[in-house]
Amino acid sequence: MYLSIDYVWAAMDKLRPIHPFFGITFLSCKKNDLPIGEQIEYQMDASNKSFLDGIHRLDSESKFYYQPYKSNSKDVYWVRHDYASSGLQAINTQTFMGAFLHTSTKTWGWKSNYVLALKALLKHNKKSSKLPLSAMAIWVLREEKRNERDSLKEVVDRFLSMFHISQEEREYLFSDDVVAFSKKHSISFQESPVSWEDFRTHVKFPPDAAPVRGAALSCLELENVGPAERLYLEPSSRLNMVTGDNGLGKSFIMECAWWAFTGKWIDSPAMPFGRRDENKPRISFALASNGNSDTAKTTAHFDFKTREWSCGKSSSSTPGLIVYARVDGSYAVWEPIRQESYCFSRTDVWEGVNGKIEGLIRDWVKWQSTPEKYPFKEMLNVLKKVSPPDMGELQPGYPMRMFDDTREIPTIIHPYGSVPITHVSAGIRRIVALAYLMVWAWHEHTVLADITGNTPERRMVILIDELEAHLHPKWQRAILPALIEVQSMLSESLESTQFLISTHSPLVLASVETVFNEQSDKLFGVYANDKTGCAELRNIDFIKYGRIDSWLTSDIFELQQARSREAEDAISEAKRLQIEKKPILADIFSTHLQLLRCLSETDTFWPRWLYFAESNGVDI
Repeated sequence: MYLSIDYVWAAMDKLRPIHPFFGITFLSCKKNDLPIGEQIEYQMDASNKSFLDGIHRLDSESKFYYQPYKSNSKDVYWVRHDYASSGLQAINTQTFMGAFLHTSTKTWGWKSNYVLALKALLKHNKKSSKLPLSAMAIWVLREEKRNERDSLKEVVDRFLSMFHISQEEREYLFSDDVVAFSKKHSISFQESPVSWEDFRTHVKFPPDAAPVRGAALSCLELENVGPAERLYLEPSSRLNMVTGDNGLGKSFIMECAWWAFTGKWIDSPAMPFGRRDENKPRISFALASNGNSDTAKTTAHFDFKTREWSCGKSSSSTPGLIVYARVDGSYAVWEPIRQESYCFSRTDVWEGVNGKIEGLIRDWVKWQSTPEKYPFKEMLNVLKKVSPPDMGELQPGYPMRMFDDTREIPTIIHPYGSVPITHVSAGIRRIVALAYLMVWAWHEHTVLADITGNTPERRMVILIDELEAHLHPKWQRAILPALIEVQSMLSESLESTQFLISTHSPLVLASVETVFNEQSDKLFGVYANDKTGCAELRNIDFIKYGRIDSWLTSDIFELQQARSREAEDAISEAKRLQIEKKPILADIFSTHLQLLRCLSETDTFWPRWLYFAESNGVDI
């Protein structure tokens, strides 16, 4: 067993105020038995570099070392590969020279009073006048195999022995904190040594780290932007649904999510909330890849002079393939190999854009005529899966010529015959366009990967604003579970897809009752704050309501009745009369007439109302 990452991280927090000299040069010299009171030939820089290689090289592919100690630059703990012979050398020969005997570049030794000299230098540290013994032991020995029955005392004893810490050094330089640390942090273990994969969830990536590809959105935070003072979205790995009233920012969240991925606004940038002198607008986000979050959030601040958002250091992860279906019928696609975004209008998707996309009409006919039928085969599979329930599977017919068009136009087979794709209903057009864009984006990505020698992405992100737009209730009840299954139809190498869906439809929410997984899916609601009037985003527990009318009267949609507004008002008045001690007969009769106008003959409210009315002497 090995010390766990949580235990190591607790120790690292204790090391922040400590000067790096004590964690590197001091320990390196002690481990190599640098003599006291005399000088020997000693390669200080080489010894320190070897120590850094053994303890501080967290990422084997990086040239940088991670030191968890005090840093001159805030939150910057990565040091260059030449740190031993540059920054650390200056510290050894200047700041801490009072502890050494050093008359030539190759000879070193401890002064006889080096312990007192180091103690005096430690006292200059306002936060800690002694070295945290337990924390240093845990950090340095984190990769040593241990017995699960070991206590912190065994770890500390091993540290004292390895670095030949004398009783005088322990008394004057180290704090005896074993008992205190053990009480606050119970020792914990894991089966393998703490690796860079573990550290990636706790520390920033090294400056020379290549961006991790295939990232999804792990958090999005908006402050004083758009319709709210603060919105915080922490999406799950697979399905994320956002619902809420009109005008509260569902589409705005989708636009900001797209910007977080790509750094590009499709239309105009998000605007600050309130007046300039009242707030400091900012957008923060983090991306995640293979389950690891880029904990160093990227934060952008709004520049009121340029009216643009400016970011600091970019994220260490880059998103995978993204398809964004906007409510107006336009689309946006992010291509991860080119690191480029494409924005297509509704017309662009169908007619094409020279040099960027052929368009649905041309590609459909070209794919259909290709002998190997790729990627038309994938297109057919996707269309079959997302087909409307009342039409059967969407099947392509033979292309046909139209009177006013020189092109061959794809067709869809309806029960009454083949219909040109340009003449089908708005609902079918939207779903066909979505299917086409998903297949086109994946096909173009794999072609580009082959040309450039890259490996295709294993993760895709799908953003859809108002999924239910133009869809019949039967289709609304089937489309989202179908889309979740589309991933496997595009490619076996596509391992996961993150969905961010906005919807007003209880049918869409009800449709995922059988597929919703609390571990990978989330439901969010945007609400108006009664006091401030601003929008609020809440994570909502997903409950299986079963019946659609139960969804309508749930806390999500907040309808009092799953009926017309007039029927809701009439029933509310009827219920008020039913609890009165002496209801007025004229009011009962008037309400009865209103109920007759609003309710069907089979409405479940009638038995209760008729019994009440007749009991109060109203002849019905």
